[in-house]
Amino acid sequence: MIMTEWQLFRTPNFEKIRTSLNNPAIFDGRNLYDVNDMRQQGFYYVSIGREVAK
Repeated sequence: MIMTEWQLFRTPNFEKIRTSLNNPAIFDGRNLYDVNDMRQQGFYYVSIGREVAK
């Protein structure tokens, strides 16, 4: 779950995150990432006011 806009969270290693999780999901309260990018990287991605990437 992302609740901050800090620079540290803007460019994480998504590959490492995805492979570390049994169910790769990101709940983004700040709309930091592109929905299509998250879909292509294999995440279940929910952000405020936008479509859900499955």
